[in-house]
Amino acid sequence: MSLFLYILTVLIWGTTWYAISLQLGSVPVEQSIAYRFFLASVTLFLVLIILRKDLRLSRKVHARLAGQGICLFSLNFIFFYYATNYIPSGLVSVVFSLATILNVINNRLFFSEAISLKAILGGMLGLFGLALLIVPTLEGDQDIQKILFGLILAFCGTYCFSLGNMIGKWNAGNKTDVATGNAYAMLYGTLILISFSLFMQRPFSIEMTPTYLGALVYLAIPGSVIGFTAYLSLVGRIGPEKAAYSTVLFPVIALLLSALFEGYDWNIAASTGLVIVLIGNVIVFTPLHRIKTVFLQKHQPS
Repeated sequence: MSLFLYILTVLIWGTTWYAISLQLGSVPVEQSIAYRFFLASVTLFLVLIILRKDLRLSRKVHARLAGQGICLFSLNFIFFYYATNYIPSGLVSVVFSLATILNVINNRLFFSEAISLKAILGGMLGLFGLALLIVPTLEGDQDIQKILFGLILAFCGTYCFSLGNMIGKWNAGNKTDVATGNAYAMLYGTLILISFSLFMQRPFSIEMTPTYLGALVYLAIPGSVIGFTAYLSLVGRIGPEKAAYSTVLFPVIALLLSALFEGYDWNIAASTGLVIVLIGNVIVFTPLHRIKTVFLQKHQPS
């Protein structure tokens, strides 16, 4: 089941980055995100009501879910959407892969859990591979300051996402239903985004075009309802540090779409980076005793 959730998360979230870029335009960023999570929240609540799930939660859980709404369903996406104004969507997904390292560090800070050597090795390989994937974006006549600003925004969004993972781990440890928690957290995120837009005195608008509305529905239902439910279920099953390594594979899907629609160039460096990322993935998810067995077999005297 964990493998299925992992693959589902990678495939869905790997494609959402391009859908995000399709929403950039006349509609303020925070409003596009608010529409997304409002639609996702309403959908989840309807499903839960049909299934006759108990929607009552304690005040303490609601407080945590409000924090999750800030970290996973509002502030982080504001950073990501604005970053996509400065750098290709595929590159934003590359920066998002830093969640692997940030989750390991935050897991140590908030839950006092040891950092495994396997996670460090796999994470370092992943980051090196991702650095190679960035190379094609930096080639040619590029505005370096613009790229750096986009990278900083994407990093801020990634750190918010990591903090949301820590809240998700707490919720899983306290047996909070993932779908119910997501429904409330998305609703809180929507309210935060609406409040931000009102504070900025921006009139509400929406693009009634097939492209914008199609991207909205895709981001709300597969991207949010299914994607976040699968991911946070994965966090509860295997922990945030391993679950976040799925983010290292997002760029593979996202950069393929960037190559098709945004001019990303797959050169030798990028292809090598992809192979290294995949090797890092294998290391993180291969049980340690299997790695030792393979290593010992290769080094036994014949």
